[in-house]
Amino acid sequence: MNVVDKAIETQLKNIQTRTGKSLDALFAVLRKSGLTKHGELLALLKEELGMGHGDANAIVKAYARSKEAPAGGDASSSDDAVVDALYAGPKASLRPIHDKVMAAVAAFGDFEIAPKKTYLSLRRKKQFAMVGPATKTRVEVGLNMKDIEGTERLLALPPGGMCQFKVNLSDVKDVDRELLAWIKRAYDAAG
Repeated sequence: MNVVDKAIETQLKNIQTRTGKSLDALFAVLRKSGLTKHGELLALLKEELGMGHGDANAIVKAYARSKEAPAGGDASSSDDAVVDALYAGPKASLRPIHDKVMAAVAAFGDFEIAPKKTYLSLRRKKQFAMVGPATKTRVEVGLNMKDIEGTERLLALPPGGMCQFKVNLSDVKDVDRELLAWIKRAYDAAG
């Protein structure tokens, strides 16, 4: 099992603990609703079970991958396809960097992934990070943080952009404690 699969498994276990419901019971709620659209299923879990967006999204995705989801629905999100497209061709070698970043962020708790054409936007109440391939040799992590000074590695960006800082990653080893501390700080501030 790869790092991302382990993170998803951990998130699903945590959801079951928080809700007091098994995956089968959560899937039953979705199945009984008769809904098939991803957004409708998300809204249902948020309203009926009081789930946060990240937990609801994880359950809907797991449901879509299960054999219980009705055929012909669009319960599966296109997140996986977007990530596959981001890291296709000459950027394929960057996928392990992306996966390591996302697995680490998944351990922080609930958040939403909003796929864009060239990156993933990571959001809580507001966007806290962006992750995507900047070139065929580097992944860029954009961060929204205040009251922190840039460094040689934590590059300050001009005001008015999507993020205040960026960090360039060219190797899986670049996903280190320093980077994760910055991402956690941005995550906490966005909640």
